[in-house]
Amino acid sequence: MASLSPSLHLPWYRLLSIPLIDVFTDESICFFATFFDLVPSVEMHGAPWFHPRRRSWTDHPQSYSFNSRIGFLGKSQGILLRVIPAGRVGFIRKTVECKESRIGKKPIEVPSNVTLTLEEQFVKAKGPLGELTLNYPAEVKVVKEETGKLRVFKTVETKRANQMHGLFRTLTDNIIVGVSKGFDKRLQLVGVGYRATVEGKDLVMNLGFSHPVRMAVPEGLQVKVEENTRIIVSGYDKSEIGQFAATIKKWRPPEPYKGKGIRYQDEIVRRKEGKAGKKK
Repeated sequence: MASLSPSLHLPWYRLLSIPLIDVFTDESICFFATFFDLVPSVEMHGAPWFHPRRRSWTDHPQSYSFNSRIGFLGKSQGILLRVIPAGRVGFIRKTVECKESRIGKKPIEVPSNVTLTLEEQFVKAKGPLGELTLNYPAEVKVVKEETGKLRVFKTVETKRANQMHGLFRTLTDNIIVGVSKGFDKRLQLVGVGYRATVEGKDLVMNLGFSHPVRMAVPEGLQVKVEENTRIIVSGYDKSEIGQFAATIKKWRPPEPYKGKGIRYQDEIVRRKEGKAGKKK
């Protein structure tokens, strides 16, 4: 945890009554302070420094003056953050440890029928249904534990790293589940005369146009039609399934008055009331 301690080593041109606050931490922390009627000067040593206005990192320790709320996100190397207020300090709001992503910190189960190939920023999963690869950004990395489970870790402490942490944990889990069990997406055709069939490798739909809509099924996906009105798209790549299902739905999105169109099976269509007829 971070420790706050006032320092009395002030430059001669500073008034002795002005406090100097040193914050040193050997862990990653988020530091927030709110000041009133002052222009603080901030110095950071021993780690990359986050520029408060440019919102970017630099490897050179610097001093910078500004008159707005301060927010810093440090790395685990240890940071000395020095605040020299030119006025009075109203209050320090909070000093807390940076929170981990609730999704990103969860371990990933690897089934026995899935073979993984791990490199620095690359993972390949091979299973009974197919093979998928995933490239990781520099902010995160994946590690295989002795128990056989996978964990995704952050390599830096930034806002983007927090976002990538949860995202790539989910994407990693998706490729493992995809090659072992697979995914499916179900759609429902609602409307008089709306129906669908599979002809060879094409999906053919009658949706009220002057001609049938014919769509080629992408490689790696399977399409099945039940009772002429239910379409099931299945495969091992979740993103490809979702993209193709969205393309199908785009031909006839559900309209809000009668609810006609193509909808996902679990989708709730918000309905509107039509205009009332004129009273005689």
